Amino acid sequence: MAIKKDPVDVLIVGFGWTGSLMAMELADTGLKILALERGEARDTYPDFSYPRIADELTYGIRLKLFQNASKETVTVRHKMSDTALPYRRFGSFLPGNGVGGAGVHWNGMLWRALDADLKMRSTVIEKYGADFIPADMTVQDYPFTSEEMEPYFDKFEKICGVAGQAGNVKGKVIEGGNPFETPRQNPYPTKPLKQQYAGMLFSKAARQLGYHPFPVPAANCSEPWTNPYGVQLGVCNYCGFCERFGCFNYSKASPQSCVLPALRQHKNVELRTQSHVLRVNTDSTGTKATGVTYIDANGQEVEQPASLVVLSAFQLHNVRLLLLSKIGKPYDPVTNTGVVGRNYAYQMNGGLSLFFNKDTYFNPFAATGTTGMYIDEFNAENFDHAKLGFVGGATISATTTGGRPIQQMPVSSKAPKWGSGWKSAIKDNYLHTMNIGSSGSVMPYRQCYLDLDPTYKDLHGQPLLRMTFDWQPNELKMTNFIGTKAEEIAKVINPASYEMHFKGMDAHYDVRPYQSTHTTGGAVMGDNPSNSVVNKYLQSWDVPNLFVLGACCFPQNLAYNPTGIVCATALFAADAIRTRYLANPGPLVQA
Repeated sequence: MAIKKDPVDVLIVGFGWTGSLMAMELADTGLKILALERGEARDTYPDFSYPRIADELTYGIRLKLFQNASKETVTVRHKMSDTALPYRRFGSFLPGNGVGGAGVHWNGMLWRALDADLKMRSTVIEKYGADFIPADMTVQDYPFTSEEMEPYFDKFEKICGVAGQAGNVKGKVIEGGNPFETPRQNPYPTKPLKQQYAGMLFSKAARQLGYHPFPVPAANCSEPWTNPYGVQLGVCNYCGFCERFGCFNYSKASPQSCVLPALRQHKNVELRTQSHVLRVNTDSTGTKATGVTYIDANGQEVEQPASLVVLSAFQLHNVRLLLLSKIGKPYDPVTNTGVVGRNYAYQMNGGLSLFFNKDTYFNPFAATGTTGMYIDEFNAENFDHAKLGFVGGATISATTTGGRPIQQMPVSSKAPKWGSGWKSAIKDNYLHTMNIGSSGSVMPYRQCYLDLDPTYKDLHGQPLLRMTFDWQPNELKMTNFIGTKAEEIAKVINPASYEMHFKGMDAHYDVRPYQSTHTTGGAVMGDNPSNSVVNKYLQSWDVPNLFVLGACCFPQNLAYNPTGIVCATALFAADAIRTRYLANPGPLVQA
């Protein structure tokens, strides 16, 4: 028998970036707000305190901050005719767990989407014709414009104290920034981070080739900053422990460093951790959410009534909750109907390792998660695709995220894998190696989707989420093209030797090596219920008192890291709830 709790006005499921921002933006309404987080409570102190957090074995290898795959995982297959098997140890992507979610362990790269990213389908058709889009590619436009979203990108950058060099302020192109960026109203809040020697070499070579290198926008504060919530952020000390780690210095933006100190002042906001939501409950019509059912820390089933429900868990979890709750029509790839689970995509990366002689030093240990220089000439529609035969593109960069003793020990593929020869190779290469990397977009396809697995279940007896995904020819063509451009830069840098790490045309998706946690789609936003789960305000078409936040709403996967647009759209949705929905509950966009 489930325990039934007193009703609340707003119920938030998941307490990472989007959940904490939604709670903060609604806190001064006086509404009773409850957030449920299935993981443990964590804060900067004591959980991320130094030196305990600088423990690569615990956090980087044993994945302390991440989802426990023995309790819940996904099953994976390349195509519908394959048998999906459970993903037993996360490697390719790393879903966060606990308060702060992926906002704790990220590197801090914080991008704004390009105009072409938001209008990808219409831009491609306008430039190259509808036939340029492969028949199985389900690319579509976002349902809003860059102009609508600009104030929310700006607000989130100020919440994080982002360090960077603007490239286009009010239509004026600024030297040293990204000349391709969508016009912004304000510069970045803080100055760019310092660059390592790798970034300097990359920039010099890129300029020789006629490109325009710029520092990556970084949610790692370069100077003291007080954000719009009144929270003070510290100055990054380049410790080299960003990715997979919480920040002990209050300088890498996270819910803990940017939002929670202010949110604690609001007595109408409650957070319950160790609360695993099983489903969203609806009334007899299926068109109104009545709350959720969850398992508490004692293993007891709890029913929590609510007037408004917000799903703000990780991308995969939001999609699974919709499917488990029977909200929205599940996607069927055979008939190409339904929407929940449609347009799943995962990012396409590649790179080169550049090896130098012992008189060239890079000191990788003195880095942030975003110490890097980028070029954007081959991203999205910044270049002509007419004769290339693919949609999309990638950034190219020299980024150093640290020099940790286990995972960041670069050696040549020809070096021994163990013993004295391996040790010697580490000694020869640790200080004398740099990387050039690419981060590429991935388009959605009819045959790449998410649904519930018919065989495997989690520890609560619920079906696991099943992922059907493989690399498609479009993206493999794209990454091969990007590889040639990255190699040109490497040749200008002229290391002693280099090795290429770009996928060949026969490559298949491999769950083992880490690539990024940038999984998208499954509950995409759109302009009508036939092509989307939520409208432009991230409100469910089928259940108007349900809002769904995060990268699950992306129609396709950008080359850029998703956090910027994830949080900008969360702020956009929160503003719509505050200014429109609360006064007149119901659909904000008519179907």
